[in-house]
Amino acid sequence: MSVLKILTWPHPLLARDCDPVEEIDSAVRHLVSDMLETMYAAEGRGLAAPQVGQAVRLFVMDTGWKERAPDPVICINPEITWSSPETTAMDEGCLSIPGVSARVNRPAQVHMRWTALDGSANEDDLSGLAAICAQHELDHLDGIVTLDRVDRQTRLALIEEYTA
Repeated sequence: MSVLKILTWPHPLLARDCDPVEEIDSAVRHLVSDMLETMYAAEGRGLAAPQVGQAVRLFVMDTGWKERAPDPVICINPEITWSSPETTAMDEGCLSIPGVSARVNRPAQVHMRWTALDGSANEDDLSGLAAICAQHELDHLDGIVTLDRVDRQTRLALIEEYTA
């Protein structure tokens, strides 16, 4: 296992749609292991493959590890199949935009399907921080960063803060 370099905005890979993972092989298992080590080392709660230079539909998250024992979730080819009409706004940080936090409005609950590292099909209803984190990481797989989720004026102010 090793800590990977996290790409920072505006790296072009962060604006690209990612390809599906075709096969869960040793390369994917190794990538997941490195991504988990990288996420924990960076003190993040989630990390998507494009953030470490891999344009595949894969992310890892662990929303509660700072308060309790690590319990990571590995999401391969995830998709949100339902979103609640109720929304919630939360300040979101991003390991690819260090030092910047953007208030993003998202559905408060989602239903997500994904494949686990062992190849099993999974689905779950997510709410709270888990729902926000999953949506944030899934955005990365679609080439979207938090700066794309705010209005123009806020985006310009956040970019100025980031580049200062």
